[in-house]
Amino acid sequence: MNLPLSTIQEDVEMINTPNTRAALSNTYPFFSSEFLRRHGRDLIAASINWFLIDIVFYSLNLFQHHVFSGHLIPKIQMNIYKDALQIARFQALIAICATIPGYILTVYMIDHIGRVKIQAIGFFFMAVSLFTIAKVNMNGDHPNLFIILYGFTFFFSNFGPNTTTFIVPAELFPARFRATCHGISGAVGKVGAIIGSIGYVWASRDPPNGLGVSTTLMVMGGVCGLGFFVTYFFTRETMGRSLEENENVDELTGVWFVRFWPHKFWARRNEVKGFGLLEMK
Repeated sequence: MNLPLSTIQEDVEMINTPNTRAALSNTYPFFSSEFLRRHGRDLIAASINWFLIDIVFYSLNLFQHHVFSGHLIPKIQMNIYKDALQIARFQALIAICATIPGYILTVYMIDHIGRVKIQAIGFFFMAVSLFTIAKVNMNGDHPNLFIILYGFTFFFSNFGPNTTTFIVPAELFPARFRATCHGISGAVGKVGAIIGSIGYVWASRDPPNGLGVSTTLMVMGGVCGLGFFVTYFFTRETMGRSLEENENVDELTGVWFVRFWPHKFWARRNEVKGFGLLEMK
C-alpha cells in the first residue's frame, strides 16, 4: 500500500496523461458494453455453473437421511447426542472415502487436464450417480449401495464443479474486476444453495405433497446434465495461462458466444492453409 503509483505497472497503464492515453482495454468500466463484450459470457457461465452445483450439493447434504437410514439406530433408543454422533460417523466415512480424495485428485490433475474438463467430468458423473440412485430407490432399499453411490456423487462433486467453480472466476477476469466478478458468481451460487435446500425439503415429500425422493433425484441429475452442457459449451479454459495472459482476451472471445467456435475455426483454417502451402512446395 505504500508503493508509489508509478511503480505499479497495471495502474500506470490505466492512467491518461498529457502525453499519452491509456488503451481502451485498460480503461473500460465495469458492466460497460466493452466489459460485456469481452467478459459477459465468462461471467454468465461462471455464475450459472456455481448456481447449478450449489443446487445439487446442498440438496445432497439433506439427502443423507435417506442414505444412512438403513444403518442408523432408531432415535427413540438413544439421546440426541448419540444420534448426532452416529450420523457424524457416516459423514466422516464419506469425507474420508470420497470428499477428501476428490479434492486431492483435483489438486494433482487440475494443471494436467484443465479446469473445464474436470468440471465437465464431475457434472457428468454426478448426473450418472444421481440417476442411478433414483433407479435403485425405485426398486427398493439397498442401504450399502446407497452409501457407495452417495460417496461416488460426492467424489465427483469435489473432483469437479464444487472445486472448479471457485477457481475459474478467480482466473478469468482482469485484476480490477476479478474480486467483483468472483463475488457475483459466488452470490449467484448461494441463491442456488437456497433454492436447493428449500426445494429439496418440499420436492422430496411423497406425492401429492411433493415429487417423491426418486423424482427429486432425477431432477438433480438433470441439473447436473445442464451444468455439463454449460461447462462444455460456454466455459473458457484457463489452464497453462498466467493471470496476465488471461487479461489479454482474444478479440474474438467477446464476439462469439460458444467458447470453442472461433478457436477451432481459426485453428482449422490455419491448418488447412499450412497443408496447402506444403503441397505447393
